[in-house]
Amino acid sequence: MDRSQQITTKYVIRASYEIKGVVEKPDVVGAIFGQTEGLFGPDLDLRELQQSGRIGRIQIKIETKRNKTIGTIVIPSSISRPSTALIAAAIESVDRVGPCEAKVTLTKLEDARAAKREAIISRAKKLLQKWTIEEAPSTKAVLKEVSKIIKPAEIVKFGTNGLAAGPEVSSSSSIIIVEGRADVGALLQSGIKNAIACEGTSIPETIINLSKEKEVTAFLDGDRGGDMILKELLQVADIDYVTRAPRGKEVEELTPKEALEALKNKTSVKELEAPKIRKKVIKRTVVSEVTREKMVSLKGTLEAIVLNDKAEDILRTPVGVMYENLKTIKKGHTIIFDGVITQRLVDVAGGKDVKIIIGDRISNVVKRPVDIQLYTVTDIA
Repeated sequence: MDRSQQITTKYVIRASYEIKGVVEKPDVVGAIFGQTEGLFGPDLDLRELQQSGRIGRIQIKIETKRNKTIGTIVIPSSISRPSTALIAAAIESVDRVGPCEAKVTLTKLEDARAAKREAIISRAKKLLQKWTIEEAPSTKAVLKEVSKIIKPAEIVKFGTNGLAAGPEVSSSSSIIIVEGRADVGALLQSGIKNAIACEGTSIPETIINLSKEKEVTAFLDGDRGGDMILKELLQVADIDYVTRAPRGKEVEELTPKEALEALKNKTSVKELEAPKIRKKVIKRTVVSEVTREKMVSLKGTLEAIVLNDKAEDILRTPVGVMYENLKTIKKGHTIIFDGVITQRLVDVAGGKDVKIIIGDRISNVVKRPVDIQLYTVTDIA
């Protein structure tokens, strides 16, 4: 399941821009990354800061009028005040977007926490007033509430399959899949109330349906049975994280401390599958030497070349007018592109029988046709 990266915003960089020509959002974002890259080393590289969650997603508003593009840039930041100011100055230095002249003007550097502090203070005043005038709970009510902690929750039956589960499986946004009823009981003793048992290697429909709606962690025994259940789960359900009991031990045998430690050290399924994905990419990134030479010759030109199936040029065009010129060709095979591969480019290429697109990098391409291969220059190199 794809989940957006979240950062704790301390400051916000706001800027406006004016571009002499018609461009799109990916072009503006690409120019910001490209022209600030390497200015102050890896510690203040915008792409590295964003990947580590210290700079948020760059928000672009865009409007085109009379061959001119104007708009605004908003960048949330969680780094220090001096570093944020340095990033803002670097963004203001961007002077080209694609082949077009551009001017970026910083409009405001704001402290996002100031508004948050005011809201917290206002809320605290209301809470204090309510707390002061309300009657304190009786000793009997307090003792009754505390006694609930001592008594462990009971196992319930869940779904059409009547699976053993904790009482919070339906209300929680995440669930933990274990093998049997005893595992659910062991986790309840640890205060974990959102576990559900798959009760065998044949995964029930209830588990499959839940995995489509919630974040799922598979917590399985450290034996061959756990291996088999994990293999089946990965084939039929949407699993986000995996953790295991130590080799040779079962989940029901773990102490509360060991169970919580295992869940803390869970592994993303994407990380487990990464080696397979990389191997597949390496196998598929084979192009002719002629195509490779053309790719190298395009570096820094802000141009695109369309080749036929014999690696012969049928179109060479500046990036700024590439989409319009692509509409004029009847059939292509390979697009070599000195820029960022976007969803729009993939959509246009799909109508021209294009099989391969090679660019500097790939950005936010959600719908990938099975008959079009997308590569970066790094993949080919």
